[in-house]
Amino acid sequence: MRYFTTTALISVAVLALNACENTYHATKPAPQPVMAEMAVADMASPMEMQRSRLMLQQEYERITEQYEKTDPNPVKLAALEPVSTFSSDVDTTAYAVMRRYIRQNNALPPSDSVRIEEYVNYFDYDYKLPESAAEPFTPTIWVTPAPWRDGAKLMHIGVKGFDLQPVEEPDANIVLLLDVSGSMEAQNKLPLVKKSVNLMLDQMDDNDTISIVVYAGAAGVVLEPTPASEKSKIRRALNNLSAGGSTAGGEGLALAYDLAQENFADDKINRIILATDGDFNVGVVDADSLEDYVTRQRDSGIYLTVLGFGDSNYNDVIAQRLAQNGNGTAAYIDTLEEARKVLVREFRSTVFPIARDLKFQVEFNPAVVAEYRLIGYETRLLNTEDFNNDAVDAGDIGAGHTVTALYEIVTVDSDARLIDPLRYQEAVEASGSTDEFAFVKLRYKLPHEDQSNLLTVPVQVHNQYDDLDRAPRDARFAAAVAAYGQKLQRAGHTDGFDWGDIIALAQDARGSDPYGQRAEFVQLVRAAESAAANSR
Repeated sequence: MRYFTTTALISVAVLALNACENTYHATKPAPQPVMAEMAVADMASPMEMQRSRLMLQQEYERITEQYEKTDPNPVKLAALEPVSTFSSDVDTTAYAVMRRYIRQNNALPPSDSVRIEEYVNYFDYDYKLPESAAEPFTPTIWVTPAPWRDGAKLMHIGVKGFDLQPVEEPDANIVLLLDVSGSMEAQNKLPLVKKSVNLMLDQMDDNDTISIVVYAGAAGVVLEPTPASEKSKIRRALNNLSAGGSTAGGEGLALAYDLAQENFADDKINRIILATDGDFNVGVVDADSLEDYVTRQRDSGIYLTVLGFGDSNYNDVIAQRLAQNGNGTAAYIDTLEEARKVLVREFRSTVFPIARDLKFQVEFNPAVVAEYRLIGYETRLLNTEDFNNDAVDAGDIGAGHTVTALYEIVTVDSDARLIDPLRYQEAVEASGSTDEFAFVKLRYKLPHEDQSNLLTVPVQVHNQYDDLDRAPRDARFAAAVAAYGQKLQRAGHTDGFDWGDIIALAQDARGSDPYGQRAEFVQLVRAAESAAANSR
């Protein structure tokens, strides 16, 4: 007898659903018996075929992954809307989710799961380093040809946060909030959580403290605040955990904040690290209420990091809202190697904040720029007036984090313009200085300050690169990643730039790659090309 594995069957199912843009929202997808028959057509007996259909049906019933529905940013006329404002984002969840879909299911990820800024920001870039934590950012700006569209340009804005050295790091007071409900039983959930936390423990100093709160049908403290020097005690508490029961996530959050507040210290970093699949189903369960709760806790000085695990019932909506509104960041752990990246190599940027509420505002010069389009950041857009309002929350940046934003721009003299010039726009284009593409402003707060600081930099026309091949390597690699994200977003902006073009651009710009992440990206593009071909 021959049996198909569950993974193989669900791979076929996901391929069948790729044409459906909103498959993975709150509603469960309907079974596809035709595809099920295709998957098992060469089996020997009707009984085996029926068993496989049942297995596939069960997998469909289990799939309840949720992603926020977003539409790609539109092209805007600089003469009508010259100002673009958004919050920073250093999360990397979307990239790891994409990798899991391609590796595990041989399928493209749902388009709503694609957040291009998280793809681009998954990688580190060699931006200018700030000289001190007092001024933690030095903007780097490049303007190059857009590789996917003749006549368009790519404006690349990058900042790298000041990187604390070990002697400069404050002690950390960390509360681990671990989901141990029945949905966390799979190997890529609670067992992977334990391995990931064990890796993080090795990075902690003896003066750091760690507590463990768990939640299933109810929440409880399994480890009171314990010095990190007592690693064996911490590991025993961690390794004794097992999964079972429903998910009282809201109750767990409240208990974790209470414990963090009881042990709060002004001279320490106070942070909750939540590890969950986001499947909250007891007590406060909806994203709006949970978001409201962590928003109220934001001024307490306690930071929140959300680590997502697992598949099938992974709730990205809750994970993102908690992180964005809890002065925190989000990552998705699909492998132990990803845990090593987030909790070992990037431990300082994950745990130690250097700035809060980092906002970007770009004013385009309509005498030079006719149109622009912000690539990504759809869930991070702000109103123009929010930029100067210090009460409006924005992204928080850890030590050594890099933040990259990309705009596609079209100049007034380009044939690539998508929107017809307005009748009365010519006077606007003809007046004013033609020395600058745009004016970039950044606002941020230092960790213990409530008033923001302002950085400004003009984007000079004479500093652009006319030839993409001569542009900095990091500018070219980021462009390749952005092209890939747009292709997966299925918005049509890169239809003329095929998978091979992305691979060639990334290969040429790979440069130093000590952990193989850029090489892995190239392999993921190859696999995505294959998955796209199979889904037709």
